[in-house]
Parts: sequence; C-alpha cells; structure tokens
Amino acid sequence: MGRCLTVADTLALPVLAAGEPRVVTGLDHVGRPVRWVHITELTDPASFLKGGELVLTTGMPLPDDPTAVRRYVDELSAVGAAALVIELVRRYHRPPDALVDACRTRGLPLVTLAKDVNFLEVTQVVHTLILGNQAEAMRRTQRVHEAFTALTLRGAGPEDVLSAAARMCGRTVVLESLVHRALLCEPLGSTTEAALTDWEQRSRATPPADRTGLLGPEGWLVAPVEYQGECWGRVVMLPGTPGPSGTSGTSGPSGTSGTSGPSGTSVSEAFGPEDVTVLERTAMALTIARLTHPTSWERTAHRNALRDLVEQRHHSPADARARVAALGLPTEHARFVAVLADVPAEEDEEDTVRAETRLTEELGTTGAQALVGRLAPSRLGILLALRPSQPWRQAVERLSRSARGTVPGTTVSVGSPASDLADVARSFREAARVAEATEPGQSLPPDRSFHERSDIGLRRLLFALRDDPRVQDFTERRLGPLLDHDARHGTELLATLRGYLDAAGNKTVAARAGGLSRETVYQRLRAIERLLGRDLESGEQRTELHVALHALDTLRGR
Repeated sequence: MGRCLTVADTLALPVLAAGEPRVVTGLDHVGRPVRWVHITELTDPASFLKGGELVLTTGMPLPDDPTAVRRYVDELSAVGAAALVIELVRRYHRPPDALVDACRTRGLPLVTLAKDVNFLEVTQVVHTLILGNQAEAMRRTQRVHEAFTALTLRGAGPEDVLSAAARMCGRTVVLESLVHRALLCEPLGSTTEAALTDWEQRSRATPPADRTGLLGPEGWLVAPVEYQGECWGRVVMLPGTPGPSGTSGTSGPSGTSGTSGPSGTSVSEAFGPEDVTVLERTAMALTIARLTHPTSWERTAHRNALRDLVEQRHHSPADARARVAALGLPTEHARFVAVLADVPAEEDEEDTVRAETRLTEELGTTGAQALVGRLAPSRLGILLALRPSQPWRQAVERLSRSARGTVPGTTVSVGSPASDLADVARSFREAARVAEATEPGQSLPPDRSFHERSDIGLRRLLFALRDDPRVQDFTERRLGPLLDHDARHGTELLATLRGYLDAAGNKTVAARAGGLSRETVYQRLRAIERLLGRDLESGEQRTELHVALHALDTLRGR
C-alpha cells in the first residue's frame, strides 16, 4: 500500500467486513489515518491512547448515564482517536442514543458491528499492515534523501530541484521570494494559471514561519529557504489530489499522525509525512543551490519568463498572464513595450551582465514596472508595462540613455506597443527586425537615442536582408556586367551610374557632381545601357538599378 491505512480501509478488510460494519456517525471522517488498534473495556480508555487509534469495544463498560457517555466520547475525540467501533452482540443490539448523539456532535466516526468479530485477529492484521506501510515509508524516505543528495552533489539549479520535488509528490511546487514574487512554478495536476492566479494576495494571506508547516486559508505546506543565515524566501507545496507518485496522509515511522503547523492544523489532513520530508529536503537543496549559483534567481526568473513570452512557449495566454503577474508585472489595464538592447559584439559577457544589472536598478528607482533579462549573450530584452496614458517613448528614451551610458555603443531597438500580453511576442519580433535593420553607428534624430520601426527605410531594409541569397542574386544580375567591365578595363561606369541615379536622371547635375563634361556623361550612359541591357529613360528600370546600388553598398559593408 502506497499510503496510510485509513478507517475506511480497515472496515473493508475481510476480518472486519465479516462483522457487517455500519458507519453510524462521522462518515465524512472515515479517511482518517489509523495509527494503531486498541482494544478496551475501560470506562476511561483515553488515558492509554496517543491519537490515531481505532478503538474496539464490546460496549460492556459503557456507562448508562448520558453525561458520562458524552465525557467518554469527549475524551476519545480530544486525544485524537480515529474511530470508535462497538460490537452489537453482547450488551447492545442497537447503539445507545446518547452515544450516537455524542459521536455526531464531536465528529467521531462511530462504527457498529452486527456480528461477532475476533478483535485479536483484527489487531494482528491491521498492525501487520501498518508496520509494513511504515517500513515502506522508511524506504521511500531514504530514496528521497538519496535523490536530493544526488541533486546537490551535481550542482543542480533551482529548476531541477523544484521539478524533482513536484515529481516525487505529484503536487504543484512554487518557489517565492521574500516579497511574495513567484520565481519558479512546477505545476503538476494543475495549470500555471490555477497555481499562480492572484499569487501575491494569496501568499500574503499565508503567514511566514521559521519551520515547515501547514499555513494559511488554503492550507499550503511551506518551508523557509535561507541564504547566508537569513530567510530569503520559501518553497510552497499546494494542496490537491496528488498524482500516482504522490503520497497523502502516510503515517510516519515514529507513529505520529502528522506534523502540526503553527496554525494548529495537522499536516496529515492534507499532506503526508513523505510530503513534509520532500519539502524540507527541497528547501535544504535550494539553500545550498543559492550559495553555489551566483546569478540572482530573480533575474533568472525574469529571463526565463521573457524567453517564454518571446518564443510563445506558454500553454495558454492565461498561463502567461498568471506567471507574469506572479512576478509583479501588471497584466491588466497596461500597455506593453518590447525593447532590445544590443551590446557591441566585441564586449564580453560581463558587460551584458553589467548592463542588465544597471537597467534593473534604473527601472527600480523610476518606479517603472518591467521584466529585464538576457535573451542572447550580447542582447538584453526588456518588457515595459506602462499605464495606457503614459508616454512610452519617454520611458524608452530614459531606458535607452541608461543602457548606452552603461556600455557605450549599445544599440536600443523598440517594437510598437502592445495592448495585451498576448501581443508581446509580436512587439519583440518588430524590435528584432528593427535591430537587424540597424547598421553600426546608424545616425538618429538629436532628440532620440533608440531605433524604432519608422526608421526602417530602403537602406535599413536592404541591410537587414543583406544575407538573403535572393538579394545577392538580384544585385549581381542588375550590376554584374558593369562591375566586370570596370574591373577589366579600369573604367568608372559604376560611379557614373550612381551619380546619374542620385541626380534623379538629370544628366547636367550628374556631370557637374562628377566633374565631367556632359558629352562624357552621355557616352558613359550609352555604354551602361548597352552593357546592362537597360533603358535609363525608364523610371521603373532606374528604380531597380538604384535599389541594386544600395544593396551593393550594403553587401560591401558601406
């Protein structure tokens, strides 16, 4: 049996089923774990109990006085007896009304047996099963310790640790910081949306604690995570039906019915001791990982969330909104702007990290809400969440000047604003296209330090497409014969064509700009038409040649 023995389980055993058991009261509580079986004919058996016992009696010692009966039941309930089983063979043939009323009032399961049952045989069978379960629980606990030891020894990061914990228990596990930001979530048997919706509000309703316990109105199992001797955050296991690998309510080897949290609720009512062990080992492994992984986990959480948004790796838009909101970013009544900051390629990774840190600090001091994280070795992604009425260019300008001031030469590109989180990927794609179309040292208006989509003209478009074989083929087909002729004969026909096209087809202006006579320009233009097979009086053909010249400049790195 992978879980503890419950009252319902014991009643289904053949040795008790033969007595035709009937649950008279407390049907909702037959899922209570049975720690032990106790046979008694005493009027005050509670003094010999420790909690979790299935109490068996023939009813012979029960007092006739209703007050005494209530006291008898009160004492059993107070000590935490799992259930009271009374045999209706010798003294009673129906349970006394006072006993039924008292058990119903205290929520104590009262079970009657219509036929004679060998109590000693019941004890032997149930105890064998309980001890077997305890031995199996000890083996599982040992496997848990071994698994987390292996994770720690190989330097596993927080993602691996949380994933292992969720798989072991079949429950959702969340790592949060001290300010109630959900940095990591491993949802099992649930969705990210269900796990993280209104996370901060729910988390703040769950009080802090310095040890593992069951806390808050939802009954979260929580354990503190430390860093350098101080509480850094906590890891949370959410209640719910565990998966096949989970264990709920497993009785521990020591025989206790569960660990009590500060709220006074028994952990075993929602979680088993194995869940507690897994969560405690998770917290310990995270504490060690926090010491051995220098990168801020908050920054890693931002980075992962950004990458998932950019690559649209969320299961649903609702999951994306819940995750981003749990990191502290507003997802409603907000306008989102995607920004890319590209550090010069010759800079090392430390410069990108420095820029990431500086931008995070800058956003913190201005009160702007954003996710900041590296999307590539030399590229930072920033997702700004602004009020709909807030001027986005002003916010991006401040961000851009900070990035360029931290690492000179940084290029900042921005996509058009998105009114919904679902459109953020589109905004990042636009920012990436702007970045691709931006040549190093590209000039900008004096009042702006970032590039946006409206900046992409013909030159930038061709620059972005410079590696496309179709652009290269077009350029070669249009200008190849002219380039070959200049190379073989040392002529300057390409320069003449450029001057002519830049002069919008005005031969006089072209001649003056090139320092040539008009007759020389006429002769060269006729030679160009012959070599290229083009009519330079055609506006369409002049446009094609002008585009090809711009593409050639781009291909030559001009």
